[in-house]
Amino acid sequence: MDEQIKSNDELSEVDFKRLLDALLSRAWTVVIASVLGAVIMIAVTFFFITPQYKASAMFYVNNNAISVNTALSIDSGDISASKSLVNTYIVILNTRETLSDVIDYAGVKRTYSEIKDMIESSAVNETEVFRVVVTSEDPVEAERIASSIAYILPKRISSIVEGTSAKIVDTAVVPSGPSSPSYTVNTLMGFLIGFVLSAGLIVLLELFDTTVRTEEDISQVCKHPILASVPDMNAHTKGGSYYTYNPKSSKKKYAVQSAAQNTEKQTTLIGGHISFAASEAYKLLRTKLQFSFADENNCHVIGVSSALSGEGKSLSAINLAYSLSQLDKKVILIDCDMRRPTMAEKLGIQSRPGLSDFLTGQSTTEGLIRFCGIKSDEEAFHVITAGENPPNPIELLSSNRMAGVLKGLRKKYDYIILDLPPVGEVSDALAVAKETDGILLVVRQNYCDRGELGETARQFAFINSRILGVVFNCTSEHGGKYGKRYYRRYYKGYSRYYRSYRKQYAPAKQDAGKAQ
Repeated sequence: MDEQIKSNDELSEVDFKRLLDALLSRAWTVVIASVLGAVIMIAVTFFFITPQYKASAMFYVNNNAISVNTALSIDSGDISASKSLVNTYIVILNTRETLSDVIDYAGVKRTYSEIKDMIESSAVNETEVFRVVVTSEDPVEAERIASSIAYILPKRISSIVEGTSAKIVDTAVVPSGPSSPSYTVNTLMGFLIGFVLSAGLIVLLELFDTTVRTEEDISQVCKHPILASVPDMNAHTKGGSYYTYNPKSSKKKYAVQSAAQNTEKQTTLIGGHISFAASEAYKLLRTKLQFSFADENNCHVIGVSSALSGEGKSLSAINLAYSLSQLDKKVILIDCDMRRPTMAEKLGIQSRPGLSDFLTGQSTTEGLIRFCGIKSDEEAFHVITAGENPPNPIELLSSNRMAGVLKGLRKKYDYIILDLPPVGEVSDALAVAKETDGILLVVRQNYCDRGELGETARQFAFINSRILGVVFNCTSEHGGKYGKRYYRRYYKGYSRYYRSYRKQYAPAKQDAGKAQ
């Protein structure tokens, strides 16, 4: 049994395929975030970044020691000497005296430090030519300072370095447009930032999200077979939600609507009026269970439980009981969830007397067993409700009286279905699980946590209970093994048979109901 449950180390392995699927499934989110990042960066560039303008002047380093008459004898050392002068001229340019003369000549109200920060000087492609670039928020000021440098610097060089000079190669002009910021660069940067942040957030959330989404997620937790994938019946029917998850409540709570007020909605999720795909899923579950119990006892006790409440175990137990009863099998369904009983309300029958009343000696067997309450199949299977909420349900379920009840029912029925409490919340299910022949785990898509599912399987394994398999409940088109393509082919090929069946037999059932 332990071999069928994977360790925590195996569960913590990074599933790169899952990460990729998460990114692909949220591709539009990434695209929107990237475009939004680009738009924000454009707005920031336009409203908050001041444009900068650049004006430049170029100079040629002239070494008078190399005369024109001896040009043919110039060697690499002479050229290197000319290049080294470039660094010398740049140092002279950045001196306080030179820049002070530039400030006076340009007539700008700038300090020495401000002017120095505005000037960039460098050699052009390692030649004897060097460029001086002035950056300013005012294009006229940039041109004025660059022109002043072109006028002052050659004079300063001639007065300091004998035998050399700097000649102007290119004069400064007023820039026609800003040099920065670049809308193209900033837009691409914003797009990239939006892409990285959104994709990174999706990956981060996926790494920390251990919710069961696909059948592969269940396989990562345990090796128990997935016996059936029951689609979300609300997505395939026009009926309302008889069983609904309340998003405003806690994750582990669920809302069950009154059967008396939702008769039409009830029939879409219970018995013969459920969606065609769900009906086929329960028939598949029924068939696999029959193979699971081959050559064993005549009566089989099947416990239906889950890790959390709200996963649909009660509806699964009801529909399983109904499906088995359609094989002319005698089936009884027992609500063992005494802390939060829902069976009576779902089936529209009286809740008392129930199991707790009998186990505490407050009631006899008279009136304890009722019909299921499904109008079209009134005697489809029998039901024992949970009864009054007792203060000690775990003691009642583990009592000899409870074992005696199941022993007596084994002689009268072919299948006994037990709707057990969720294991992740209380240990009541473990108390009665020892009396079962097998356990079905109901896992709701996008609801159950993989860690909680694994812990539930380990709890049953600890008491040596046999887990028959998993029912993957409320699955979307992408949750099953075959995905959206399977659903399309399935409905295209077989839905016409279901429509024909409803058209032929539904009026007869309605007339029978009116007659009753």
